[in-house]
Amino acid sequence: MKRWLLGALLGCALVGLGACGGAAAPESISLSSSTAALSATRAPASTDEPASTPALAALTAVPATPPTAPAPTAPAPTAPAEAVTVVFWTSDNEPKRVAVYRSLAAQYEATHPGVKVNIVPFVESTALQQLEAAQATGQMPDLIRVGIEWVSAFDGAGLLDPAAAQAVVDRVGPSDFREGVLAMVTDAASGQLLAVPYDGWIQALWRRRDLFEQLGLNMPITWADLNQACDAIKAGGAPAFALALPTAGAQNYVHQVFEQVAMSNNAWPFDASGNVTLSTPEMVEALRFYTALQRCSPPAPQDLYSAREHFERGESAMLFYSTYIMDDLLEGSESADGGKVEIAVENLAGRTGFTSSLAGPNGVASYGQLVTLALLDGAAPEAQDVARFFLQEGYLDILATAPLGKVPVLESALDAWSASSAVFQAYSPATLGHIANGYATMKRWVLRPGYTRAQKATIGAMEARLIIPAAIAQIVAGNLTPEAAAQQLQRQVEELYRIQTEGRD
Repeated sequence: MKRWLLGALLGCALVGLGACGGAAAPESISLSSSTAALSATRAPASTDEPASTPALAALTAVPATPPTAPAPTAPAPTAPAEAVTVVFWTSDNEPKRVAVYRSLAAQYEATHPGVKVNIVPFVESTALQQLEAAQATGQMPDLIRVGIEWVSAFDGAGLLDPAAAQAVVDRVGPSDFREGVLAMVTDAASGQLLAVPYDGWIQALWRRRDLFEQLGLNMPITWADLNQACDAIKAGGAPAFALALPTAGAQNYVHQVFEQVAMSNNAWPFDASGNVTLSTPEMVEALRFYTALQRCSPPAPQDLYSAREHFERGESAMLFYSTYIMDDLLEGSESADGGKVEIAVENLAGRTGFTSSLAGPNGVASYGQLVTLALLDGAAPEAQDVARFFLQEGYLDILATAPLGKVPVLESALDAWSASSAVFQAYSPATLGHIANGYATMKRWVLRPGYTRAQKATIGAMEARLIIPAAIAQIVAGNLTPEAAAQQLQRQVEELYRIQTEGRD
């Protein structure tokens, strides 16, 4: 197994590294508008007209990225000698979702008596550390569900089996995958498919549309709009805060939001010559703008749970979050302690609009996530058919656990997905169409055309190491200026890049 680089990537000693031109107009959508069909290639720009109150629908609330979950455990008791165990780690670690995975695994085992599927929930933010522990004990997974940024990190660590990923895609049928998603997991230089697309979501700036109309505020589609709203909605009023700003230094949620802000100012990790560019004026400006929004936010640190709860309780007027929030706006989400958040605003879904694109001084950016099934080097051959099963027979059951946070990557699944849950009745065809077609507009640092394999792996390592959330937390705490934080990030990423360029075979 070619896993020699994993230890080097995990063990690198970096100072402050968590202790070890023209663009399309931005889009704004109302959650109660009703103007376009689900099959539209793209929702209209800047549609935010009010409409009738949507009917409330009950759906199991699911967190976007739960920060705690059971750590990977040892495989189940030894099966008969002829049986093969496929270990499947899933970042879908909310207990109700894990139960669906395990039910599907049991269905698979019933028709494949020679195969046992061991479902292991894990915390995605600690994936590299948990893989290192698994490697040390000889209990590496065969199949792992992770976001696209981890594919690059795993590729850089020599963990992936591209031939196995290609075999799964060939069995499902390449033509069934939605436009663009296979390109996102293909190495441009070699043409190798690195992982199998699975599902995804888009990120948006959610806002209380009724409050914005009451105050005469612009839809928050630009930095200027955000600053205006930040200063107009005063602390201590109703709501108490304009924005619940992500600032928790140990959570990738902060990186996800900041990356969209950075891209809207044309700030990227590498330039066309391959130089690291974390200390450019554009990056410093993005750090300054982002952290200055703390002035209208609840006290730091804010993580994904607290930020979401402030919005659900009517305590903040804006929230950066994925489309997972759409289920929670109807019934309330699970809190970090396992309790239930009570929706404090009547018809919150009907009063909420969202903007998926953000326009900065030097660009426009829409951020989204593609989630993948990665087959690891040395995995049991049976893992390929398990991956295929979870993309075909078991696919709709998985999507239904969080339908608006899990947009299908298969054309053949779109119709059934759009009718899979009562939650779809609460939102307009325009909104659903915009979400369904989010893959066509999403941007990511790791997906920028022209970046090399080593550069993409470095970006994956940046996210794995949470160096941007740590820097933002230091700025908000007053320990670093944006300029000093940018210089720190520059040094850290240069070292990560050196490891990737000097350590590859």
